[in-house]
Amino acid sequence: MEKQPLPADDDKTEATEVDGLTGESSPQETSEPDARAGWNSKIEYFLAQVGFSVGLGNVWRFPYLCHQNGGGSFLLLYILLMLLVGIPLFFLELAAGQAIRQGSIGVWKYISPRLSGIGYSSCVVCFFVALYYNVILAWSLFYLGNSFQHPLPWEKCPEEGNVTVKECSESSPMSYFWYRKALDITDSIDETGSFNTYIVCCLLAAWTFVCLGMFKGIKTSVKVMYFSSIFPYVVLFCFLIRGLLLDGAFEGIGFMFYPKLEIWADVQVWRQAATQVFFALGLGFGSIIAYSSYNPRNNNCHRDAFTVSFINFLTSVLATLVVFAVLGFRAKNKVMECVASNLNDLSEHFHDGLVPNNLMPPFNYSDPKSVVLEDYRVWVKQYGSMVHGNLTDCDLEKEMQKGVEGTGLAFIAFTEAMTLLPGSPFWSALFFLMLLNLGLSTMFGTMEGILAPLSDRFKCLARNKTKLTIASCIIGFLLGLLFTQRCGNYFVMMFDDYSATLPLIIVVVFETFSVSWLYGADRFLNDIEGMLGWRPSVVYKYLWKYICLLAMLGLLGATTIRMFLSRPTYMSWNQEKASEEYLEYPDWALAVLALLIIFATLPVPVGFIHAFLQKRNTQTSRDAENGHYRMVNNEETAMTDLSALEHRNGDAAPVS
Repeated sequence: MEKQPLPADDDKTEATEVDGLTGESSPQETSEPDARAGWNSKIEYFLAQVGFSVGLGNVWRFPYLCHQNGGGSFLLLYILLMLLVGIPLFFLELAAGQAIRQGSIGVWKYISPRLSGIGYSSCVVCFFVALYYNVILAWSLFYLGNSFQHPLPWEKCPEEGNVTVKECSESSPMSYFWYRKALDITDSIDETGSFNTYIVCCLLAAWTFVCLGMFKGIKTSVKVMYFSSIFPYVVLFCFLIRGLLLDGAFEGIGFMFYPKLEIWADVQVWRQAATQVFFALGLGFGSIIAYSSYNPRNNNCHRDAFTVSFINFLTSVLATLVVFAVLGFRAKNKVMECVASNLNDLSEHFHDGLVPNNLMPPFNYSDPKSVVLEDYRVWVKQYGSMVHGNLTDCDLEKEMQKGVEGTGLAFIAFTEAMTLLPGSPFWSALFFLMLLNLGLSTMFGTMEGILAPLSDRFKCLARNKTKLTIASCIIGFLLGLLFTQRCGNYFVMMFDDYSATLPLIIVVVFETFSVSWLYGADRFLNDIEGMLGWRPSVVYKYLWKYICLLAMLGLLGATTIRMFLSRPTYMSWNQEKASEEYLEYPDWALAVLALLIIFATLPVPVGFIHAFLQKRNTQTSRDAENGHYRMVNNEETAMTDLSALEHRNGDAAPVS
């Protein structure tokens, strides 16, 4: 399908902008760049959308939430919310971008100048996310570079002289390498510390990769995506096949899918499922709008919404299978070590005459490797308290729950599991190369959510998009140095938890309200019918106007209430105790949190006030010139009719 031509470079005419609230047209300078690229094929577009939506959260956040919140029950809840909220909102953003063929700023400004602040808020949030997301890529690069060693550097504790380092022996080699070697972390966010030279260099490399991938816009980034979007699936399937052959893999997968129906009564589980749907699809970032704006007008964006959403979901399930197969293997090794230690103690107590014969287990306790875990646990529950010594119940599920959230899953739990695999350096390099590719494809989409709207809005930036890309990456690297301090991990957690959550929810609430109520859901469906040649189901009208909007307001309220009911905390590493602990954010950090949220949402009211004042000043000047008031044209104009309206006015159409 060929993309229809836009105004040529020598077209310098003005475009007529339509206020989606009143239908009033006013000549303003077009925000569309002089020429706009398009996708070479539908495959490129799919790679871009899937690459953006499938990210690190699919590998480490979704499996954790699924396991902690009811397994199979959480999957059903996730699918329900994806169908009722996720896909309709995803379709809304795809259709808006494809109809108006601009970035997020231009889309909402075209619907109504009062809404232009929504697009600016999306850009701000995208920039916040890009700042800390690329630091995670820097960590992955650091681990990738350290994977080409045998044995792996996090496999054993280092020694000082002939003594094992205390911090490592009291925790684990993986935790020590992560917190001391990779991050060299401080005990709290109040202690800044110096810059971590290795992470600074890795961050520079990460931003260089992003800059090179975005150098010529989607024409270069899509070439990289052929590898970065497909390679993670190859790695996941390799890990799945290898993982299923490991002892404990099926126990791990069984724990993941074990249904706990009682979780449906927990409001927090609904909140977490809705948040995961929200972030998994990338709603509110503006990247979906930017990518779809390069599509031909008759592209079937309705089918795209379902396809990309289900690919995202199936990827999450695939990653979850891999994670819990490997974690099951790791946990099985741990609990069998626990069984062996307890049986050795039991054997010593028996030889010392401290344990009577009638309390001894019926299995062969002299050979721990032959003992079935369930047989041991049954015996411990019945007779463990009667036996002299401190025998423990070696629980596989409790062992699986250790260190499986966020970065702890990738950089502690998964690295530990890989040290147990034959050829561990190979699997480690493969895993962190996969993380790097997942992160890069998401970063390309995030940066496009910043660059495309700004280029569409400001012609001077559109003419110098390469310079804009380079300048954005340089600024991103310089500001990202904040996260390379010894306390940088705490700032990453702060930005991840708070700089995007509330602002993005607010952005999507405004988007949904603007389209379904201000612009009109029926008018929007008419526009889609004009694009696709067929009308989507009227169900979308009620989903957008009521279900999606109420769900987003409920999520916003639950998130806000949760923040006010309990003081925000972060997980720190105590070097003296060699363990993780939760600390409350200090007052200055809470002030930073508030500023991040305010700064990200401020463009929405500012844009509304600016448009209101500008319209009033324009109307006043016209009245002064004409000497009388003029009737406002209340005729509704659909987005897909903009071209005809502009040709009637003698102007060049900014969209096709």
